[in-house]
Amino acid sequence: MRIQSLLILCLGLLPALASAEQIRPGLWEFTSNMQSDGQAMPDMQQMLGQLQNLPPEQRQMMEQMMAKQGVKLGGAGVQLCLSEAQAKARDIPLQDPESGCTHKITERGADVWKFRFTCPDGQGEGETRFEGDTAFSTQINGVYGGRQSSMRSQARWVSADCGGLQPR
Repeated sequence: MRIQSLLILCLGLLPALASAEQIRPGLWEFTSNMQSDGQAMPDMQQMLGQLQNLPPEQRQMMEQMMAKQGVKLGGAGVQLCLSEAQAKARDIPLQDPESGCTHKITERGADVWKFRFTCPDGQGEGETRFEGDTAFSTQINGVYGGRQSSMRSQARWVSADCGGLQPR
């Protein structure tokens, strides 16, 4: 279940942010690279590859659990559905509501938002850079589980159709 822990960590550390300009509703795909104490953690492609190697019943159980949380594995990363209401409200629910993490936006510019976050086992700060209405990237630095950690994630709009995936 190391893969599950890493995927939940990726989603739990991403803040609930939105662009100064309205982003598109629909299916979004997120990829990330993480480091802990200067050591590279498995990237999204490695985690997805490991998931494919699980026995079919374990893989199906993991995929069902994630789908209940509004997350789907696909393409090069994890996918989330953003409803039209969420896009209009500029509310991207990337943070797992059960993670116990909170965030505070400390600076809000047209293309860059800076924030601080606190999780039950960590804290830190980061920034999100918006690239129009179809892409943004987030850089996070902090301490998680007593270790100096960093994560860089990229988000890209995939499609207006979420393919049955429900918004979080």
